[in-house]
Formats: sequence, structure tokens, C-alpha cells
Amino acid sequence: MIDLHTHTVFSDGILIPSELVRRAEFIGLKGIGLTDHGDFSNIDFIVPRIVAIAEKLNNVLSIKVVPGIEITHVPPCLISDAAKKARSLGAKIIIVHGETIVEPVAPGTNNAAIDADIDILAHPGLISEKEALKAKENGIFLEISARKGHSLTNGHVAKLARKTGVKLVINTDTHAPEDLIDEKMAKRVVCGAGLTEKEYDMMQKNASLLI
Repeated sequence: MIDLHTHTVFSDGILIPSELVRRAEFIGLKGIGLTDHGDFSNIDFIVPRIVAIAEKLNNVLSIKVVPGIEITHVPPCLISDAAKKARSLGAKIIIVHGETIVEPVAPGTNNAAIDADIDILAHPGLISEKEALKAKENGIFLEISARKGHSLTNGHVAKLARKTGVKLVINTDTHAPEDLIDEKMAKRVVCGAGLTEKEYDMMQKNASLLI
């Protein structure tokens, strides 16, 4: 499994990057994205540090470590600028914290994210068909989430993906060790969203494109 959405002590996770990566490697993950929550107050602090540790770990581990950021609760009109800033600092994966139904994410976040230079729209909640089609056109992946709360709209996202052809990835949004899942559990989450194991395999191919 490739999991491109995780958090460390650089935001609200509880593990330092090296331990998170080791735990992921131990349960069989092939790739992991380190994507702490960021806005203009901390992007320039987080991204260079994640880039540096990813480079060191990639020299000695079998798991592929991808440095990134999750742009979180940034006003929609500023998302594009935040993405450009993160990219300029070396972020390889840029995620935007989508309009999950369990948090007060600003309306318009999904649409602004899809218009920006990002890679994944995380837990996009009740994303519209129009937005899904635009995400497909712009080459942006939508997330099926294994995280409690955010996963409540997985079925809606899966249904829209089948209808529109927008590409999907599955991520954990890990904040603590117990949030990590292996491939067996990832397949169960995907099937629980109404998709198939064949579609899970395609999601892994999509993730591999990003690393």
C-alpha cells in the first residue's frame, strides 16, 4: 500500500517522521507521504524539514518517503498562493484539506483547491459532480479516507468517481500509530465505500504516479 496523507509532530501528529516512516515500513507500506497541516504561518518551517528528512530516509530505507504538505483551513482565495509557496520549498505532494462534513471548512475550498497546483483533494465531503469533473480535467486526485469522520462521505466520493472518471487514492490521514493500516485493511475500506478490489489496485497505481 501507498499512503500519501500522514501527519507528524510538525503539526498535530504524535510521532517524529523517522518513527512514523519506520512503523509504516514495518506493516508493509511501499510509500508514505509526510503531509503536515500548513498555512502561511508554518509552511516555510515544515516543508524544508520534511524535505531534508525524506532525503536521508530514502537513502537507507526500502519504503519511499515523499515530502509534502496539507494546506489546511486556508481561505479559498489564498489556497493557490499557499500551494505555490509549498511547491517552491520542495513539497512533492500538495494536499488540500477538503470540505469534510465534520469540520467547518470554508465553502469554496474544494473548488479553489481544484483550480490550484495541487495533487490531492483530501476528504472532499459532498463534492459536486461539476467539481469532480474539473478535478479530472486538472489531473487532481480525490481521496477515499480511512480516517474516522472524514470517511463518512466515502460512498458519495466513490459514486461520483465512477460517474465522472476522476481518479482516486486511498489515504489514512494518520495522526497516531494506530491510524496506520495495512493493505488488507485498505482494501476493506475501499470495498466499504462501494468499490472493488480491482478499483483498489487502480488507486494504488494512481498513488504510484505521485511518488
